[in-house]
Amino acid sequence: MKLVIVESPSKAKTIQKYLGKDFSVVASVGHIRDLPKSNKKAIDIPDGFVPHYEVSPGKEAIVATLSRLTKKAGEVYLATDPDREGEAIAWHIAQACGLKRPKRVAFHEITPAAVREGIAHPRAIDQNLRRAQEARRVLDRLVGYDLSGLIWKKLRYGLSAGRVQSPALRILVEKEREIRAFIPEDFWVITAHTRSPDNTSLDFVCTKELREEAEAKSILERAREGTWSVVDIKETEVSRAPSPPFTTSTLQQAASSRLGFSPANTMRIAQKLYEAGLITYMRTDSVTMSAEAKEAATRFIVRRFGERFSEPRTFVTKSKNAQEAHEAIRPTDVTREKAGLSSDQQKLYGLIFRRTLASQMASAKLLRTRVLANIADQSLPDFVANGSRLLFSGWLEIDPAARQDDTEIPKLSRGDALTIVSVDCEAKQTEPPRRYSEAGLVKELEKRGIGRPSTYASILKTLLDRNYAEKEGRALRATETGEAVSTFLETHFGTVVSDTFTADLEQKLDDISNGEREYEKTLKDFYTPFSKEVKSKENLEKISTLGDAPSDIRCPECDASMVKKLGKSGTFLSCSRFPECKGARLADGSEMPAEEEIGEPCPECHGKLVRKSGRYGPFVACANYPKCKFIKGSETPTTGVRCPLCNTGEMVERRGRFGTFYSCYDYPKCKNAIKAKPTGARCEFLRDGKPCGALMMEGTKTIPERCSDKTCPNHNPHLLEKKR
Repeated sequence: MKLVIVESPSKAKTIQKYLGKDFSVVASVGHIRDLPKSNKKAIDIPDGFVPHYEVSPGKEAIVATLSRLTKKAGEVYLATDPDREGEAIAWHIAQACGLKRPKRVAFHEITPAAVREGIAHPRAIDQNLRRAQEARRVLDRLVGYDLSGLIWKKLRYGLSAGRVQSPALRILVEKEREIRAFIPEDFWVITAHTRSPDNTSLDFVCTKELREEAEAKSILERAREGTWSVVDIKETEVSRAPSPPFTTSTLQQAASSRLGFSPANTMRIAQKLYEAGLITYMRTDSVTMSAEAKEAATRFIVRRFGERFSEPRTFVTKSKNAQEAHEAIRPTDVTREKAGLSSDQQKLYGLIFRRTLASQMASAKLLRTRVLANIADQSLPDFVANGSRLLFSGWLEIDPAARQDDTEIPKLSRGDALTIVSVDCEAKQTEPPRRYSEAGLVKELEKRGIGRPSTYASILKTLLDRNYAEKEGRALRATETGEAVSTFLETHFGTVVSDTFTADLEQKLDDISNGEREYEKTLKDFYTPFSKEVKSKENLEKISTLGDAPSDIRCPECDASMVKKLGKSGTFLSCSRFPECKGARLADGSEMPAEEEIGEPCPECHGKLVRKSGRYGPFVACANYPKCKFIKGSETPTTGVRCPLCNTGEMVERRGRFGTFYSCYDYPKCKNAIKAKPTGARCEFLRDGKPCGALMMEGTKTIPERCSDKTCPNHNPHLLEKKR
């Protein structure tokens, strides 16, 4: 039997269907090994930055299953994703299972032909790619561990910093500073609403920048009384060429602006489409398409729209190191118009399909029109209407939404009379710079060379999860916590969080993957000066305040002035006389919510239990905190499932920094916790002849109801033997 190992169960299912009964396809369910949490054990710096990996918690059963299957197999193929991370996972599987000469295969698309082609041409694990991924992982650990430890001591416990996350945060913080420094100016906009000779509505806007209200009113009065006509028309024929097929970053940007998907959600959906064999690999910075795909697209375009709509194109990749995959993101079958199981998958697939076909179509031809209008004596500043007429749709035929809002200008001639419907004058103010949307930040990161396609989604997710940024509509706003962390790093580690330094380090990682640079030298050149810089900051005084509060906000206890401080839930205002006075207010100056007694004694110190509000919602705790740290539990309803560990409390829903989880109500006495909602059933999988007995959890679309015990094979049912 030939064994093929992939990362994802759904990917395994698709490939199994293509390879048939002579092959057995199983999944590692992502990474199986990682660096331990303790940095002292993780990396041997003196010995050349040697990482010491451990089996990831919860993956013990998977590794045992893979080891058993590889020993029985005649041949082992490692078919993890075709990028650095996939190469690293393949190497970890080989190391954990003791494989001497595993066959490495890569599928840039999961189709019958591509899978058979990959299996027919195996290679060895690319150690350059693997070492590049290892260097990235080690660098991120060293930077994150050292910087985070310093921030804990000097700013606040629990904060963190990262090699790529911190420059991204700095970009958001710089935008907030620009917005605060912006001084708005008043101006007036006058709009004439007219009708053309063919009774088409047409709006003209005054071309002069009006900064004085008196001048605006004068123009408004004369505009309302005058007789209007067209004084000039400028028409220019322009061609609008289609964009290249999607790369990772452009897909994330388009999905964000047109579908409202976050980058992380876009990548999750794209992963499902790839694993189902519907699109090519979705982590790429290449814009090229195979000759076969372009020919198929051309045939489809000619058949559907006609010969004049077809214009085969070859796009050149601008990225210096487009190494993540060989092709742009495209449908594996460019003639398949609709695909995907869920509505989100169908929407994203449709976006990819239209972009791919449009890239091989003729340019759209438009007549850009600029019409100037004025009253009879032309004593007013000219009023203008801009728009266009579509002469030939070209690629817009398949993607009409890409034209966006574009006013259709009717056919007009100089001297044509215009009927005034109304003239409006609107007072406005100049607006501050716009905050980045998720799509905008991805574009900016790519422009500055910060991160790589596979990291953009995780960068944004980290900033949001750690409360360094928050979303306001589609805009990203740096929080006060994020600003405090970024300011500290900019002040004391300006080089490390700079664009040039980060981009240069990314280039060196690319050089390692190309075999042009040594792993140890790269890490040594970076870490030697970096570690010295961190040590030199150990004597910095702890930053207890972030500045003074507004002078009109006074302490509710003693009427003294107040200062900004950083707490677990963000910033708050504290009395400047602390600790003599413990008066505090919320960050906006309002009063702190009162702690409501619930009428029960604390079982630990016999003090009073009070209802509090924290970052993740309401909870009940001892009023004598921090002397007594008893927490009764969440205020959310219980699940009705008794905790199997203590057999007294019930499992309740809680919120943590990584989302929702379920734990025993009697925390901290009982620390039983699971990720998914318990069903109340117990696992019946036989272990050493006895049922496991752990709680069963609700399943997902890819994994059915499963055991909550990570060491039980039933925790990942896809890995159980087929006979079960």
